[in-house]
Amino acid sequence: MLKAVILIGGPQKGTRFRPLSFEVAKPLFPVAGVPMLQHHIEACAKVPGMKEIILLGFYQPNEELNRFLMTMQQEFKISVRYLQEFAALGTAGGIYHFRDQILSGGPSAFFLMNADVCSEFPLLDMLRFHGNQSDAHCGVLLGTTANRTQSLNYGCIVVNQQTNEALHYVEKPSTFVSDIINCGIYLFTPEIFVHIGAVFQRNQQERLQDEQPLGRQRAEVIHLEQDIFTALAGQQQLCVYKTQHFWSQIKSAGSAIYASRLYLSQYHHTHPERLAVNQEGGPKIIGNVYIHPTANIDPTAVLGPNVSIGKGVCLGAGVRVRESIILHGATLQDHSCVLNSIVGWESTVGKWARVEGTPSDPNPNDPYAKMDSETLFRDGGLTPSITILGCNVNIPSEVIIRNSIVLPHKDLNRSFKNQIIL
Repeated sequence: MLKAVILIGGPQKGTRFRPLSFEVAKPLFPVAGVPMLQHHIEACAKVPGMKEIILLGFYQPNEELNRFLMTMQQEFKISVRYLQEFAALGTAGGIYHFRDQILSGGPSAFFLMNADVCSEFPLLDMLRFHGNQSDAHCGVLLGTTANRTQSLNYGCIVVNQQTNEALHYVEKPSTFVSDIINCGIYLFTPEIFVHIGAVFQRNQQERLQDEQPLGRQRAEVIHLEQDIFTALAGQQQLCVYKTQHFWSQIKSAGSAIYASRLYLSQYHHTHPERLAVNQEGGPKIIGNVYIHPTANIDPTAVLGPNVSIGKGVCLGAGVRVRESIILHGATLQDHSCVLNSIVGWESTVGKWARVEGTPSDPNPNDPYAKMDSETLFRDGGLTPSITILGCNVNIPSEVIIRNSIVLPHKDLNRSFKNQIIL
């Protein structure tokens, strides 16, 4: 019997995802037409022997989250529930706090994954790999190859090429350590809790001996990467399964468009019914496009590649959309053009208006390139990136909005370039 735990974070996290995370919890943001988390749950539900999927985070339970849990349970016929941490406890602190819930029913192993990654989720391959390793180890880490420069932004793993054992682990090193990086997807045996428990006890001891415990963080705050992997690497406890399939982080809104592209191309094998096709009397489709059945689209519109159209969206005559996500209830009036952008819920783009961003994709000439987590500002100006319209934004006719972030409930009256409109 197996279980899966998905770490979804909380409202203090996902700040780079603003203004989109103001309206919806980041893990529920639609990527390729379905909530980000649904891709994880779908992959977990396909694993034979999967008994339960647990979401772990410190969001207050709300109607949207409850509705999502209900939908997932009905669709995948598997128990999906949410456990709320009393505070942010770190990647290992949360699972240790709820260890009794995770271990109830006696699972032989459990998957643990971060919500903000997009991947093909090779869970069955990890399970087979785990079965072929010695019984001594307590975990399998999913790894992938990055280029030397970008590897510094991730957890780096030195791997024994013969045995696939993790020999050394450093989280975001300052100099090059290894080009194998941690994907944030793991398979653990219950043994891992012994190692997390040891760190918890040590934290408790240090706290008791400390003269000023108020300044220290809680003993329950434990990070898998810094506190557990660093100590277990080289102890024949951790193995690394390297994936050749796609993987990317979803930290910023720009990376959501890239993740959407990866998932849309995967739909050819997993969900061909989700991809729009060219039909008589329908809009022109180029490449991979997802259109919600309730969307109202003029047949003269041209969509694609990499476009996701949400629920109840209305697209007028001659509209052009490319490399963008149009969220539910938005309206693009006649002959408007949207490129490399995210148009927020219930927003309106006027006639002949142009909303355009700069793609922040990985280097296409480097097979190991990953998304750069760009800072918002560079050299005193806004870093050119995708354009984001928050919810209920009104763009008038015949203006250009380029490389800008527009916060919710704004009525614009002119063109803007490289600005955050507050």
